[in-house]
Amino acid sequence: MFKISSFVHTNGLISVRYRLPPKRRLVGCRFSLLNDIIARPHSLSPSPNPTHRETHKFMASLSSPTQPPPPPFKRPPVTKPVTARSQTTLSPQPPPPSSSTTNSNSNKTHSLTLTQRSRSKILDIQKLKDKEAKERKEETNKKIASRKAISVILRREATKDLIEKKKGSKRLLPRTVLEAIHERITALRWESALKVFELLHEQQWYRPNAALYVKLIVMLGKCKQPEKAHELFQAMIDEGCAVNHESYTALVSAYGRSGLFDKAFSLLEQMKNTPDCQPDVHTYSILIKSCLQVFAYDKVQALLSDMESQGIRPNTITYNTLIDAYGKSKKFAEMESTLVEMLGEQDCEPDVWTMNSILRAFGNSGQIETMEKCFEKFQSAGIQANIMTFNILLDSYGKAGNYEKMSAVMEYMQKYHYSWTIVTYNVVIDAFGRAGDLKQMEYLFRLMRSERMKPSCVTLCSLVRAYGLAGLPEKIDGVLRFVENSDVMLDIVFFNCLVDAYGRMGCFAEMKGVLEIMEQKGCRPDKVTYRTMIKAYSANKMIGHVKELRELMESTEGSQMTWLHREKPDF
Repeated sequence: MFKISSFVHTNGLISVRYRLPPKRRLVGCRFSLLNDIIARPHSLSPSPNPTHRETHKFMASLSSPTQPPPPPFKRPPVTKPVTARSQTTLSPQPPPPSSSTTNSNSNKTHSLTLTQRSRSKILDIQKLKDKEAKERKEETNKKIASRKAISVILRREATKDLIEKKKGSKRLLPRTVLEAIHERITALRWESALKVFELLHEQQWYRPNAALYVKLIVMLGKCKQPEKAHELFQAMIDEGCAVNHESYTALVSAYGRSGLFDKAFSLLEQMKNTPDCQPDVHTYSILIKSCLQVFAYDKVQALLSDMESQGIRPNTITYNTLIDAYGKSKKFAEMESTLVEMLGEQDCEPDVWTMNSILRAFGNSGQIETMEKCFEKFQSAGIQANIMTFNILLDSYGKAGNYEKMSAVMEYMQKYHYSWTIVTYNVVIDAFGRAGDLKQMEYLFRLMRSERMKPSCVTLCSLVRAYGLAGLPEKIDGVLRFVENSDVMLDIVFFNCLVDAYGRMGCFAEMKGVLEIMEQKGCRPDKVTYRTMIKAYSANKMIGHVKELRELMESTEGSQMTWLHREKPDF
């Protein structure tokens, strides 16, 4: 701050010199104290305040001539040394800025800094607002897009369900039509699939596709429609699609599944004489499987000899097909010899399908110990079990009444987190039903539905059979109410189980009413249906009804597949 440097007394005036701190200029200040006192005379009057008295004494001491003032102090001027430079002239240096200029510059700089900060804050706030607005807009767009996607999916699903009624429309979306036809192929709805295929031909964007033709031919073969399959095969040729061994194999499979082996073998010979359509091991395996389903073992041996003459070696699928067929027919010697032959091949190693076929063969025949030994040998060979293997073990133990080992398998599945399938539930429900444990059976049925698993016709047959053995007709009525409120596809096996359950309990009116239900469902009674009813009437000595049913059975053509020869679900 300011410091007093000296006092100068001149003509009644006192000059006070102040010395500034370092790095500041010296500024001389002169104050006229007497003039200030004259201008304010009231300040000389006595005042009771002691501070005023001390001030007067100090002023009197300053004006007293008894104490001469000290000589004035004069600071010599400061001159900076000037160094001479060769051939250079010193330009006059600008004067140093004054304090007022410095203050103004600092104020301007401070104001500029505040302005920049305020602008940056405003920009940050604006960016934050823009980001929030963008996020809100994106969220809104996502909601709108999801709603549009849901509406598009719903419209497409509705269109797929009613696409058969769109006949004549030529501007349907390709994805909708193709998904509709593939869904019908998977569900084996061959009539609906062919209608959608006709609609596909009418579209402007349609191009012939050989792969789609092959899928349709395979579907028709599974649905026992060989003539329709042949028509599609011919249409594929007429449209200019390339015919290869896959399309021929699909048609051979269609003929073989329907038992038309003459046409299947003639088509096989045609394949041999057609370039780029030579039969392969897949063609022979499919035809061998078709022959085994009708127990045509002589044709199987002819096909194996033909394969050898053509230089085609059987693969793992061919051997598994033979082992499975021999096991179901209880031809254990042929099954074992086929397994030994398979082990002798270098490129054919047993897999889990081989193990499952052998375990099923011994398990269904009641040879539990042999089944367990084979299971241990396969596991020691490094073949790991799958869910199908455990289903076979559960079914075998359940049919044998060995519920302790059955429970052990279930605990093992739970310990190692094997998820139950519809087949697992069907096997366990049937086992508890045969054992008469209806409480556990019903609990498993509820658990099955709680896991969103749709009961199959096999499930319902197990329930009806168990309630029939327990003599509970009201429970069977509950099963029928469940059937009415569901979309379960019923077959002749379910109705035969229903007839047997009512006949076992002596409910003849309900048993006769099953025939009316079958007529409503479009299911035709077979020989097993009439024989089951005849057995129930004979047990109760109802001779008139027995004669009537026998006459009706003789005049009615029975179905080719009876209860004894019906193909069981492949576990």
